[in-house]
Amino acid sequence: MQALVVLLEDVTEAEREGLVRWGAKAGADVLTGEGWALVGAPASRLAPLARPDRLPPGLERLAPDLGRFLAGYADPPRRWVLGGGGLSLDHPVLIGIVNVTPDSFSDGGRFATLDRAVAQAERLVADGCELLDVGGESTRPGAAPVPVEEEIGRVAPVIEQLVRRGLGPVSVDTRKAAVARAALAAGAAVVNDVSGLAFDPELARVVAEGGAGVIVMHMRGTPDTMDSLAVYRQVAADVAAELGAAAGRAEAGGVPPERIVVDPGFGFAKTPEQNFRLLDELATVVALGYPVAVGPSRKRFLGAATGRPVEDRDRATAVACALAWERGARLFRVHDAALAREALRVAGATTSPN
Repeated sequence: MQALVVLLEDVTEAEREGLVRWGAKAGADVLTGEGWALVGAPASRLAPLARPDRLPPGLERLAPDLGRFLAGYADPPRRWVLGGGGLSLDHPVLIGIVNVTPDSFSDGGRFATLDRAVAQAERLVADGCELLDVGGESTRPGAAPVPVEEEIGRVAPVIEQLVRRGLGPVSVDTRKAAVARAALAAGAAVVNDVSGLAFDPELARVVAEGGAGVIVMHMRGTPDTMDSLAVYRQVAADVAAELGAAAGRAEAGGVPPERIVVDPGFGFAKTPEQNFRLLDELATVVALGYPVAVGPSRKRFLGAATGRPVEDRDRATAVACALAWERGARLFRVHDAALAREALRVAGATTSPN
């Protein structure tokens, strides 16, 4: 059983004191601050908190929020609904990265032409990818912003070709409503927004009107400022809370919950140590009740652990994906699908998510 960490907000002083006393008896870790509390324990120990009749006096008000949290962990979604169909989540789903940027951190420029992008997509599908993610703007620190029309010119022709060749479904990696609208018109079925729908307030509405799926990722600030914002009370709980707000933005914009996937954003506004802590406690994000996608592929935190350069981190990526599967992730965004597929097959044969 994976450990869960629950962030409770608007907690009174009396409730904080009650949680501390309960934690000491129940074997749960409780950390409190002004107006908030963190409770960490295996789900089996947190479950009594979700029943008002088994709560210590004064804590009954917390039961509904805890109940929703535990229900999301115990019964995760089994299907992600997309425009025109969907993806089964009863097995690991690989998302193949097709960067058509000249300056991405891993493969900048390698697939920037239409022919090369299509050839890379064909390789990824042959290696087991069920979704292709096409990106036209780098999100690495220091990357120059790309004008809307230029980004559309990069991604729309590629998406159109991939769909025409039957290589879909296809996702567009963008923060911008105008780019998403053009990508959906070209045949994309998913919008993958690294800003968690915080960058462009119109994007959620575009997704909803297009009947698309959406991946909302956790990030703070911009690629230039995110490294200075890696300050958390408890990284897994804080990321889960902020992702819950991002999913809320999607639903408020008209996107049905069954079309929403959340991504904890490995490598974005997190130190290497925080990334590994988040990976270990990924069940906290799973407990939100949305399918979880992860994108550890070739990220800096893997290099910090292995000492390998960016082009030699695919084995570490495969290991990270297997660990994420064990903790409840369902979708895996990768550069090298073959290695990740093998690792996930082994993980799937030896353990079940959750």
